[in-house]
Amino acid sequence: MFFVVKVKAIAAEKKKVLVVNTNSGGHAIIGFYFAKELLGCGHEVTVMTVGEETSDKMKKPPFNRFSEIVSGGGRTVWGDPADIGKVLEGAEFDAVLDNNGKDLDTVRPVADWAKSCGVKQFLFISSAGIYKPTDEPPHVEGDVVKADAGHVGVEKYISEIFGSWSVFRPQYMIGSGNNKDCEEWFFDRIVRGRPVPIPGSGMQLTNISHARDLSSMLALAVTNPSAASGNIFNCVSDRAVTLDGMAKLCAQAAGCPVEIVHYDPKAVGVDAKKAFPFRNMHFYAEPRAAKEILGWQGTTNLPEDLKERFDEYVKIGRDKKPMKFEIDDKILEALKVPVAV
Repeated sequence: MFFVVKVKAIAAEKKKVLVVNTNSGGHAIIGFYFAKELLGCGHEVTVMTVGEETSDKMKKPPFNRFSEIVSGGGRTVWGDPADIGKVLEGAEFDAVLDNNGKDLDTVRPVADWAKSCGVKQFLFISSAGIYKPTDEPPHVEGDVVKADAGHVGVEKYISEIFGSWSVFRPQYMIGSGNNKDCEEWFFDRIVRGRPVPIPGSGMQLTNISHARDLSSMLALAVTNPSAASGNIFNCVSDRAVTLDGMAKLCAQAAGCPVEIVHYDPKAVGVDAKKAFPFRNMHFYAEPRAAKEILGWQGTTNLPEDLKERFDEYVKIGRDKKPMKFEIDDKILEALKVPVAV
């Protein structure tokens, strides 16, 4: 269930917003886009990234583009969320987004500090991966979740200590600055003329969103805290794509043909989680709450967005980089599918 509060068209109040950002994985891009979106709307933004500024991780996107946040008027700091009070001593915020923790032990120090400092609104990036598999896709807000998932404990805790809170459950995402291989996995094979091995039938549905859509949804929650408060939002695009469809769209973006090969992971003796970047099942959520409550509209356009990603893929020279495809080779050998050398 979610609570519907009509969003009024009023002049946006300028807020002071803190983003506690992960230093790894696909979620890092959410904080980057969110910070830029808020700055563009005139809000004050501080991004606190886990770890140290001098670490090798900061040489990769989106962290190596944090100058865009600074040039936009934002502030970037680094540190341990457990020591957030020391890292941000004396700072005041109206809203905090935790885009880092996956369990209560990690998020509690941030949430408790925010509560003690009088932060009015707390937002948490959870995951659509906590939904239990369903025979009636897509997943919608209110569907049953895995009780033992770490994110679930965090969602419960913040709902108990904050008067104004919102939870966002993303799936897969793309966008300039992403550092998690999803579409690149397909590009790696397509540009080298290799078959693309997809587990199962290839008709499994998933959801891939551009990071700008995730950040716009989050920004609406900051602009309209009374509407967003007490709600869980599937932070996803409003269209699904099949796994075969993703391969075809990546090939279209690359301007290359594609050969798709289907296989049964058990029959060929591989772990699908290691062999393929997406879940080997229907994994598809819809953003119903965001549309109804916040008036959010998605802009993800996979054919066009993948062209942007392929241009970046070529720009960094990944299309020419030597690569090994040992798991692929095992699959293709079991299927007796030839590979051009």
